[in-house]
Amino acid sequence: MFPGYFDKEHLERTIPEYFLGHNIIRIYDTLSEQIRFALIREAKSQANLTEIKERTEEICEQFFSSFAHIQQLLLKDVQAAFDGDPAAKTKEEIIFCYPGLFAIFVYRMAHELYRLKVPFIPRIMSEYAHGHTGIDINPGAVIGEYFFIDHGTGIVIGETTEIGDHVKIYQGVTLGALSTRSGQLLRDVKRHPTIEDNVTIYSSASILGGETVIGKGSVIGGNAFITSSVAPGTRVSVSSPELTFTEKREKKLGDLFD
Repeated sequence: MFPGYFDKEHLERTIPEYFLGHNIIRIYDTLSEQIRFALIREAKSQANLTEIKERTEEICEQFFSSFAHIQQLLLKDVQAAFDGDPAAKTKEEIIFCYPGLFAIFVYRMAHELYRLKVPFIPRIMSEYAHGHTGIDINPGAVIGEYFFIDHGTGIVIGETTEIGDHVKIYQGVTLGALSTRSGQLLRDVKRHPTIEDNVTIYSSASILGGETVIGKGSVIGGNAFITSSVAPGTRVSVSSPELTFTEKREKKLGDLFD
């Protein structure tokens, strides 16, 4: 996705066609083996190795054909981070240094495998990113273009979350379910909120529930707790707590003998 940023090879010493061909073949061989193992594990004793081989090839063909689209999405995510963060000096800094972009990068790849119904691997990928960044994005979530995570630690985005374009999320945000007590009965049921286009969600806000929709252009303030829909263009804020300031009194000599 970002040739030359994380590879050991020096691009200036490599023919581009060779570089791309070599890496795609290497990735294909490794990934196809892992997908085959995952499909066998899912099928258990009922595994038909011929069918699994065909299914593996089909998945890899579709996955690799999606690379150009995924790269375009990631370049838009980089642009969103650059436009949204005045502390960013260059786009290269964002690619190298921003944990939010790394989490989105892994999510974009894992989501495509999730969409292709690959077992285990998408969740392994998301947990790998979670362990490195503190950002937990379920690969089943649907996330639009120009997505920006600022800082990021502690963010949770649930499996059935839907996020539109040009959405910005700060650290500690939870896009979660109201309750999961029903367990497996909730499988394939929308449990997580929908965030429409051009929404900003500030730190430590919690937005819960599958029927909860945050309307286009809304701003959700820090520490908000939302379980019902918000109309487009709404600003939601939490009243500031009352602060008490006590000035430190200078001690006088007489106070020492009171």
